[in-house]
Amino acid sequence: MTKHIAMKTPPIVSRQDWDAAREQMLVKEKATLRARDALAAERRRMPWMEVDKAYLFEGPNGRASLLDLFEGRRQLIVYRAFFEPGVHGWPDHACRGCSLGADQVGHLAHLNARNTTLAYASRAPQADIARLKQRMGWQIPWYTITDSFDKDFGVDEWHGHNVFIHDGDRIFRTYLINSRGDEAMGTVWSYLDATPLGRQEIWEDSPEGYPQTPLYSWWNWHDNYDAGADKKWEEVSAAGEAAFRDKGEQ
Repeated sequence: MTKHIAMKTPPIVSRQDWDAAREQMLVKEKATLRARDALAAERRRMPWMEVDKAYLFEGPNGRASLLDLFEGRRQLIVYRAFFEPGVHGWPDHACRGCSLGADQVGHLAHLNARNTTLAYASRAPQADIARLKQRMGWQIPWYTITDSFDKDFGVDEWHGHNVFIHDGDRIFRTYLINSRGDEAMGTVWSYLDATPLGRQEIWEDSPEGYPQTPLYSWWNWHDNYDAGADKKWEEVSAAGEAAFRDKGEQ
């Protein structure tokens, strides 16, 4: 029988004392939030590395280049997931950590609305990837690595998110998030903060000429992005942005 060790819990206080303690913690939380915003701003100014090799993948529709993975959007995030022979769980499951990460991924329509594509890549054949996606209920575009892509981008032995942007046919690597950094990935915000263009909202500290729109205005239901502008939502989002600004939350 397992012996339970008594927990040394925090003190029990009145609501007034609890509110005061929470206000003290909120100061630190806001400082951390501002520091994270500043870090993302620095990331948007990271130098780019041109990709000078033609990489090929296998996708559900056959052969695909790295440019094809963008799906016509400006930015691309490729997560190297471990699903292949030799990985614990094969052939029924991908790596437990990679699978937990895939379960965290939000609806991709919001990310796509910011001109950004998320894709997964593994060395498993497409038939196995399709079977796994159906079993686990994942909708993420998932490709098979056929060459040295994983080794060249530092994800042959460990998972990681590589971030790319393209200008016509020219592709540039802009960032890499791996190890414990992957734990926070999954929301539209964590992905966009990793990209060179960021969230593309006017409050952000971005280089001159970067695309930016008013806060809230681009948000939408995930099944409604093709419907165009909504006058009522424009009014609501403008009021929300004003309140956001008045409180000094930018």
